[in-house]
Amino acid sequence: MHESLTIGQLSARSGVAPSALRYYERLGLIRAERTGGNQRRYARTELRRVAFVRISQQVGISLDEIRAALDSLPSSRTPTPEDWADLSRTWRERLDEQIRLLGKLRDDLDGCIGCGCLSLQRCTLNNPGDSLAGEGPGARLVLPRAGDPVTRP
Repeated sequence: MHESLTIGQLSARSGVAPSALRYYERLGLIRAERTGGNQRRYARTELRRVAFVRISQQVGISLDEIRAALDSLPSSRTPTPEDWADLSRTWRERLDEQIRLLGKLRDDLDGCIGCGCLSLQRCTLNNPGDSLAGEGPGARLVLPRAGDPVTRP
């Protein structure tokens, strides 16, 4: 393998612990070849995949979703900028909705923490008598309700 990296080199370059790299490999997120002595060797292009995994995890995307996205990239060649753009388009709507939800959470928490009212009558997150239970589990005042249009930030 031309210009390959050892697991230690990949770890140093990516900032990801060797144990996590082995885990990523076990999940099929990254690939390594083996030497005659059974040592892992990673193509330099795996650095981009590791970076993609890390940033995707940071924004709350599951490893299963990350693997599905990476599986859409060509395995027979280094992905091109167009390949990465195609992949990002598949997540754009989801990420836009996540940004909207994070903004709503931030704004509601700012109002709740910063208002000083200490009054459940004026609290935007209050749910007296659990009246929203019929709408399903979770934070119903923050999460989109069934049938609500998806809004953009």
